[in-house]
Amino acid sequence: MKKIIVAVFLIFVVALVLIYTSDVKPGKIEKGTETETASAADQLLKSRAKFIQENGIDILIDGKSLSNFGYKLKIDDDMKVYASERFMEDIMGCSINAYKTGKVVIDRAKTELIFGSNDVQEIDGDRFIPISDVIDQLGYRVEFNIRKNQIDFINTDGGRFLPDAYDMREHDRVTPVRDQGDFGTCWAFASLAALESISLPEEENIYSVDHMSLNNGYSLEISDGGEHTMSIAYLASWRGPVYEKDDEYGDGVSNSKLKAEKHLEEAIIMNSRDDNKVKSAIYKYGGVETSIYMEMTYGSTTSDYYNDDTHSYFYDGMASPNHDIVIVGWNDHYPKENFAKKPHSDGAYICKNSWGEDFGENGYIYISYEDVNIADQAIVYTRIAGNDNYDNIYQTDDLGWVGQMGFSKETAYFANVYTAKGDENLKAISFYATGDNTTFTVFVVTDFEDEASLNQNRIEIGKGETRFAGYYTVNLNQDIELTKGQKYAVIVSIKTPGSEKPIAIECDAGGRTQGLNLADGEGYMSLYGEKWHRSEDEKANICLKAFTDNR
Repeated sequence: MKKIIVAVFLIFVVALVLIYTSDVKPGKIEKGTETETASAADQLLKSRAKFIQENGIDILIDGKSLSNFGYKLKIDDDMKVYASERFMEDIMGCSINAYKTGKVVIDRAKTELIFGSNDVQEIDGDRFIPISDVIDQLGYRVEFNIRKNQIDFINTDGGRFLPDAYDMREHDRVTPVRDQGDFGTCWAFASLAALESISLPEEENIYSVDHMSLNNGYSLEISDGGEHTMSIAYLASWRGPVYEKDDEYGDGVSNSKLKAEKHLEEAIIMNSRDDNKVKSAIYKYGGVETSIYMEMTYGSTTSDYYNDDTHSYFYDGMASPNHDIVIVGWNDHYPKENFAKKPHSDGAYICKNSWGEDFGENGYIYISYEDVNIADQAIVYTRIAGNDNYDNIYQTDDLGWVGQMGFSKETAYFANVYTAKGDENLKAISFYATGDNTTFTVFVVTDFEDEASLNQNRIEIGKGETRFAGYYTVNLNQDIELTKGQKYAVIVSIKTPGSEKPIAIECDAGGRTQGLNLADGEGYMSLYGEKWHRSEDEKANICLKAFTDNR
């Protein structure tokens, strides 16, 4: 990759018209020397930088505040801007690949920027990248509003950050193709392949499909199949992932006592087809898990919908999905003539399958954009942390998001009550947004006694907004001290546009949820946060976890 040397130097400071008035007689204005003016400008710069460092700054995108999303910037003493990796991915549309050497490569449209380890700063586990000198190459310009303490990122290229073709294989962002054999484990292979991709190329991990398939809490055999909600629940509950080397595939034996090597913090669920969003997710985060109808059975290459010569597949029938794969790229110009059954237009997704390297193009196939099922539902894992991000997890929903409840309104409150196991600090909570554009506010009750405590003693400790349905972890804006044996409650007020049941619950869904335990928690639901109903009385547990650190 060719390193781009940037010569543009951008420091975003209001034009200075400084009047130096030391030793000036009343009624008379005199301009100071150039040295004095420069010194005054430098002091103003450092003063402003110090204020931002201590108080933060409101981040805007094209004039709209992002305060509800929790993004961070770093401003140094010279007012140079360092943007967090997450901000550059989510908002600026960058694909960021970090390597073990510390090198960071940023792609956006046709621009590639390379930063050395000395350029990038690590702050509280977040990677911050200096963007002041390269902001124009990333399709933005930046304006400061000093009076309002705002920084506005103004897009200059119409948001066109996606290339016509992209292949994660060419960027060291995929793990090796694996073979599920005769077992119904495509869902677990797809989930873990997508999860593995988000840490690449900096960190390559191969996770155990056996462990996910046999230790997910559901009453299913390894050949019974599964779905993404089971995968997310397994990861969110800290059951896994574990490494493949510690629990190898296909032997029918699994150690349920293995400790999770990573902790899932966020997964996005796209519940309707939007090719631009799917491509964006691949580009920014990693592989996208999805489902198709695979007309062929395992190991077969004979089908009216599959061209074995070009490794392409296009299904336009009426059958429902029966197979999970991972989308790892796309090509808008992939010829329609390559398909056995020709679609109307060019274009294909590049997909990683789990039938071994002998199938397709070393395990990959090209699926037409016009396939009736692909990307109708798409899942991407966007945040994963080490297993030391928090010391303790409090939860009552091992099976995760099984159903939904509400009050025929798009708003609701829900709460879980927990008892501190030791002297701890409450650091974060997690929950599911059951639809797009969900807004939420988080409260805590530190001295829970009964239902009345949920009204009288709650303290607001965070708020935000999500753009997609999914699983989200919210870091609180202050540490809440808890003592051993203290009963506390975490509460979320939620608004999910268009939903009548915005609360995700764990509930009875037939034989596969025989592991449901309604005796392990104390959950509540309310329409307005005033009159509360026990969720267990409705045969459900609330999907709302709490995370603490030992003190």
